[in-house]
Amino acid sequence: MDEAAEAAGLKLGQGVTEARACIPETEVIEATPNADRAFLNGLADWCGRYTPLVATHGNDSLFLDITGCTHLFGGEHAMLRDILSRLFHMGLDTRASISSSPGLSFALAHSGQQKIVETGHEAEALTPLPLSALRLEEETLAALSRSGLKIAGHLIGAPRAPLARRFGSHVLRRLDQALGIEEETISPRLPVARFSAERQIPEPITGEDDILALAGQLAATLEKSFDAHGLGGQMFELALFRVDGHVARLNVKSADPLKEPARIARLFRERLAGLHDDLEAGFGFEMIRLSAGLTAPFNARQRDFMQHGKPDLPIADFAARVEARLGEALIHVPAMHESHIPERASRLAPFSGATPPAAATLPALIRPVRLFQYPEPVEAMAEVPEGPPITFRWRRAQHRVRRAEGPERIEAEWWIDGTDTPPRDYFRIEDEKGHRFWLYREGLYGRTPLPPRWFMHGVFA
Repeated sequence: MDEAAEAAGLKLGQGVTEARACIPETEVIEATPNADRAFLNGLADWCGRYTPLVATHGNDSLFLDITGCTHLFGGEHAMLRDILSRLFHMGLDTRASISSSPGLSFALAHSGQQKIVETGHEAEALTPLPLSALRLEEETLAALSRSGLKIAGHLIGAPRAPLARRFGSHVLRRLDQALGIEEETISPRLPVARFSAERQIPEPITGEDDILALAGQLAATLEKSFDAHGLGGQMFELALFRVDGHVARLNVKSADPLKEPARIARLFRERLAGLHDDLEAGFGFEMIRLSAGLTAPFNARQRDFMQHGKPDLPIADFAARVEARLGEALIHVPAMHESHIPERASRLAPFSGATPPAAATLPALIRPVRLFQYPEPVEAMAEVPEGPPITFRWRRAQHRVRRAEGPERIEAEWWIDGTDTPPRDYFRIEDEKGHRFWLYREGLYGRTPLPPRWFMHGVFA
């Protein structure tokens, strides 16, 4: 309901027919909760210029934790004036208050007050406010009203035990949260980066070269923080705050930790090249922020003497640039996976998200150079039931075995395949021509319902 309808005497929850009987020219527009929520999320992104800790509440409220941020804007009063002025010029009618607790700030703003409450004066500011500002349910508010309790001051001085027995403990919890007695956690919409740097731009910029130049300068600032902690960034986000309030976010990843400004800026150059015309600058960007959302220890390596001072450009740098422009699903590498089944022990993963070989927890086992994704059946004959084959037929070719090693028994993963899946006995086979194969016998003689079968699972070099 807008201000004109409220001034005319209409109330929320009133029937449309009754409202039109009172004011025939009343206009009714269908509500769009999804659009309202999307608009609030966009507004929360815009508020990221003041603090990274921004949380949404309902469909009409935002919480901003500005601890440690106010000095960047000249203090609390200057920050509050800046927020309200900018939102006013964006066409929004807002109420905002600053206090030591989210509950009190919410109560003040929803009561139509815009003020800053100094620490220690919470009870004084909360006393005259209506109980509806404490975020209580309608049934609880009605019960409190029937008892003559209508403002927060009626609860502050009242005995707590009878209040809790009659109206529930949540009434006292909301009261204590507003007074700052009980902590209230604010969960930000977006994860907070450990390292970030930002720049306010006096004259809005629109060109990609200007954006990349500022990104390089911010990366140089992050490099100092990385050096102090011995870290490098693996995931970076470049947030571009447009004049009209829109926030564009560009994300890049790297398999290796990075801290060199030139390499970081090069990734964002590839990212911008992949966007083509999708980055709408509008009237320009007035603020830019570079954040490192994921970090890892940075191990500096000495350059080779034969490089003659040229920078080391490993395959990880090439993969990061390709993924920044064309997407993460383009380059894949084998990544270790904790499984005893050979075809599950590795899988293809995006290059930036693959587990380094040093981090694998599986033991070093002899495996063929080429492992088939689906084992192929073979016809084999063995001298003894549990022994290796002496001859086998695979892909219409007959092979006679000259040497054999094994078996290596691998039991089934019952939590995936079930308890009835038979085990496998693997053999490393060399035929008379020197070709080496990896075969396995599935099942055990006399101990499984079906007779054992032979399969070819891979070939060695």
